[in-house]
Amino acid sequence: MTRRGFLDEAFFATAIASLTAAGAFAAEPTPARPRRRYGAADKVRVAVIGVNGRGKAHIDGYLGLPDAEVVAICDVDSGVGEKAAAAIEKKTGKKPKVYQDLRKLFEDKEIDAVSCALPIHWHALAATWAMEAGKDVYVEKPCSHNVSEGRRIVQVQQRTGRICQVGTQSRSAKAVQQGIKFIHDGKIGKVSVARGLCYKPRNSIGIFPDSEVPAGVDYDIWLGAAPKRPFNKNRFHYNWHWNFDYGAGDLGNQGIHQMDIARWALGKNQLPSSVMTLGGRFGYVDQGTTPNTVVSVYDYADSQLVFEVRGLPTEKLKGADIGDIIYGESGYVVFTSSYGKAAAFTNDGQPLATFNGGGDHFAAFIRAVKSRQQSDLAAPVLEGHLSSALCHLGNNSYQLGRETSFSDAEREWSKSRNGTEAFGRMKEHLEKNGVALTNTKLKLGRLLEIDAAKEQFKDKAALPLLTREYRKGFTLPKA
Repeated sequence: MTRRGFLDEAFFATAIASLTAAGAFAAEPTPARPRRRYGAADKVRVAVIGVNGRGKAHIDGYLGLPDAEVVAICDVDSGVGEKAAAAIEKKTGKKPKVYQDLRKLFEDKEIDAVSCALPIHWHALAATWAMEAGKDVYVEKPCSHNVSEGRRIVQVQQRTGRICQVGTQSRSAKAVQQGIKFIHDGKIGKVSVARGLCYKPRNSIGIFPDSEVPAGVDYDIWLGAAPKRPFNKNRFHYNWHWNFDYGAGDLGNQGIHQMDIARWALGKNQLPSSVMTLGGRFGYVDQGTTPNTVVSVYDYADSQLVFEVRGLPTEKLKGADIGDIIYGESGYVVFTSSYGKAAAFTNDGQPLATFNGGGDHFAAFIRAVKSRQQSDLAAPVLEGHLSSALCHLGNNSYQLGRETSFSDAEREWSKSRNGTEAFGRMKEHLEKNGVALTNTKLKLGRLLEIDAAKEQFKDKAALPLLTREYRKGFTLPKA
């Protein structure tokens, strides 16, 4: 970050602190102002932005709803956009408009709402620009690329009164809702630890040279706010997830779902008092810059959130590999990757209760767009921001860390009982995958203390990681 960029963002951070002191963060959202009045039979006209991966699920989700229609799509890869439009035309008999530049799409007054399935470094820009243009927004998770972006989305939503939902779809699942209520009703006693798990094997992405931009791709728009650099296939379709300029690793990719459930279970509506992460990219050498193996500990004083990422093959923990385990005084609740099922157990593993039932996250969004009631949303943007911020904080600790031996890291990590237990299991996991720990370095993240009310690090050296420097033409609204 340049000195000027840092000073601009430091000014923003100071303004945020002033707003916090004035109670601005606690203000109720402005009632959503309608762009059009919806009758019972009216359809919400939706545009889907980014249709190569997750965007396909967005399209299918809206096409399955009687009160929504996909009237436009947008993708920087014109070939991908045309292919998606043709598929929609085949299903509905009507071809949607096709855009390559989302800024042009936002000018279209025939579009009521946009559904954003872009790379993570584009989420906040797309969401805020859309709301400024008078559109309601469904934005994929995590809703931001850094902590301050998430807060800025919340501010724009409150100022414009638009409907804005984040794609943490587990919040729409009845089983998850029932499990959380079971916990909040005290059925397993006081909760001390929430453990999020992202045990999701990921193969090496290999090493590829920089190359020419593929035909039909507007690479400058794809880069957006990110630093300008040559095209590389490992920094493009999907593999952008494993590069910090665009993604957040699996902590912020798959892990955001489990992070959200863990924070929800703890009932925490602000950031923790500290975070510390250790980990690395083990088992192969490739062009990924994000870790594939992580343990992060978030301290809330009266409880802890422990998060584990494993990118190599591993065994489940208490029946979960992508899920959560919430520990109380008299039992625990397990959420798995099947959001339609969850279960509670006594401390000795005897069944206490089961929870069943899925949900439709896209339907919840359309329902809120038509009703203009924020309460109809399953995942309001404030909830999305707080959970996304946890992912970024964990990555921030890792990014500021130092490389060291496993034995040295273990000595410093021993201050956290729950973290030590997770670290011990992580070492066993790596050894089973052939990683020789005595000859391998890991990154021991910095312990970052947090002013939760101001959403700032107390360590001034860490402040630049709360935001980023934005390329000209790809900036967010100031506070």
